[in-house]
Amino acid sequence: MQVLVTGGSGFIGRALCQQLLQAGHHPTVLTRDVRAAAHRLPGVRLIGALDELERADAAVNLAGESLTAGRWNARRKQAFRDSRIGTTQRLLAWLQQRQTRPAVLVSGSAIGYYGPRDDTPLDETAAPGNDFAARLCRDWETEAAKAAGLGVRVCLLRTGIVLGADGGALGKMLPPFRLGLGGPMGSGRQWMSWVHRADLVRLILWLLESQDGSGAYNATAPHPVTNREFAQTLGRVLRRPALLTTPAPALRLMFGEMADLLLTGQRVVPQRAQAQGFEFAHPQLEQALRDLLA
Repeated sequence: MQVLVTGGSGFIGRALCQQLLQAGHHPTVLTRDVRAAAHRLPGVRLIGALDELERADAAVNLAGESLTAGRWNARRKQAFRDSRIGTTQRLLAWLQQRQTRPAVLVSGSAIGYYGPRDDTPLDETAAPGNDFAARLCRDWETEAAKAAGLGVRVCLLRTGIVLGADGGALGKMLPPFRLGLGGPMGSGRQWMSWVHRADLVRLILWLLESQDGSGAYNATAPHPVTNREFAQTLGRVLRRPALLTTPAPALRLMFGEMADLLLTGQRVVPQRAQAQGFEFAHPQLEQALRDLLA
């Protein structure tokens, strides 16, 4: 299967491309810097513009600037939208020009779609929130869903906190936790809906190969935990104390509005994927962390 991937040189995309190659598929990655991506993606075809690709059997749209890289301002918020919605619009324009179109589009989104929530478990039928991150995800999904009007099966991937030892949220947590300086953030009661990166990649492949899966899918492990539980579990796996709380005012001072992503959360469950037969290899946090940090 010829698979077009946007965002293929990122934390999730690199693992996806590696798995696609191992499964006998042929990924093509759209990237702004072909030379730099070549070092990250050996064996993967790289293109700098969609016009360089004549056809694809499937597409995975993961492009998007990280929301947690620093403080937000008007310029960065526009960059978040351009890197997600703008890329999706260009992908749709390319699809419209093709006589033979991909059978399926798996398009990224995030559990930020639901906005800050309390303890209520959220499946894919839950209403969207109304903060900046929720509106961004909603608009991103709305744009991607237009591909269905072109005869493409569309799956919207609402991804949680993706865990991998070489990057992402866990990669940022490891240095202080290994020094015994980790602990909860704010109250620690906010929910963290996480997923092992290997399970996320398996879920994407499962959706690509499915014959009838479409619509929104929560890409999170079946057992979310609170931030305090996460810190305690990570400390236990690393055999380090995890008692130092970072106060909410300090996080807001450091990160401004972006701190809301750290201090609020959602208790998300992958109802649709499990109901349709997908099985998580790493459903429990401690087992997932031990696998990643072995």
